[in-house]
Amino acid sequence: MTDQQNTAASEEETAPQFSLQRIYVRDLSFEAPKSPAIFRQQWDPTVGLDLNTRQKALEGDFYEVVLTLSVTVKNGEEVAFIAEVQQAGIFLIKNLDAASMSHTLGAFCPNILFPYARETLDSLVTRGSFPALMLAPVNFDALYAQELQRMQEAGETPTVQ
Repeated sequence: MTDQQNTAASEEETAPQFSLQRIYVRDLSFEAPKSPAIFRQQWDPTVGLDLNTRQKALEGDFYEVVLTLSVTVKNGEEVAFIAEVQQAGIFLIKNLDAASMSHTLGAFCPNILFPYARETLDSLVTRGSFPALMLAPVNFDALYAQELQRMQEAGETPTVQ
């Protein structure tokens, strides 16, 4: 190998790498506790959304990121339905500094998973015979920044389990 080839090979080994390996549903749940009576009422829903992410280091440079979306829809004071999806992905991530790795796992990966989770929830809800649930996009960068600020104020540091 020439020096130029050695340099190119060395740079390739240390260059940041990101690759999506797999996207899958880890868990899925749907409850419509007031069915069928809820279908006979005037429909005036309120939607509550909770979202959460977690990361886990796998073997080598592989990481699992799980985005959990929990939706509670009420019609008046009654719960019409509760739907939850844990949308997961396996990512190959190499050669990132700690801050970039934290941001990638905490914002970039959930941003990739969100459209899949949103579509899964929408499909689940319509199969339950409720109107389509079109969740608005989520700014994971802003949520990540808020979480970082909260952790700094609490004296915590971001970690990957």
